[in-house]
Amino acid sequence: MGINILRSSIKIERQIDEFLNEISEAGLIFKSGTESYLAGDAEGFRAKLDNITLREHRGDELRRTIETALYSKTLIPESRGDVLELLESMDYLLGGFKGALWRIEIESPEVPEPFHAAILELSDNVVKTAEAIVLSARAFFKDLSTTTNHMHKVSFWETECDKIVSRLQRDIFREPSLRLSHKMQLRDYVRGLDKIADKAEDVADKLAIYVIKRSL
Repeated sequence: MGINILRSSIKIERQIDEFLNEISEAGLIFKSGTESYLAGDAEGFRAKLDNITLREHRGDELRRTIETALYSKTLIPESRGDVLELLESMDYLLGGFKGALWRIEIESPEVPEPFHAAILELSDNVVKTAEAIVLSARAFFKDLSTTTNHMHKVSFWETECDKIVSRLQRDIFREPSLRLSHKMQLRDYVRGLDKIADKAEDVADKLAIYVIKRSL
């Protein structure tokens, strides 16, 4: 039987599960929203934008509820700081997915068709990176001994994202038909997506330390 750091509070464990579910769902909505935008499906994109905004709001509410409970009920005092920091870091991913779709809504970038496949591949790998850290976080709370089974995948998918972003930026700036301002807008857009994967890797680095501390 693995170590469950929330064994004394089933309710908090369930709320953390729900919070992590919101992050997973937000990733899928982000990916679907990106596909809708590139396909010219304005109605579908708007539906995804509304959905992900609701997910982010729900995630924020859950995080605040969990944080309040951890303090007011003096649960897991020896790990509370680590848990709170982990929840806040995970919440960044939720906001990152929402922010990526809102950036599209605000800027309406014109993405040339030759770049569509790479952007979709990047979006898919960003979601895989985030999902790997979600699985790692679930394991941290439910069965500490299995946490490392997922963390190595975070680094793998983040590296894949970096490769795609480097290739995309090179291709964007070598495209003679684009204005410099257009190139810079597209560059900033793909970098913004990569930052979500970077954050997931940062969370994995912190989580590795938390696991060591809990294992001592």
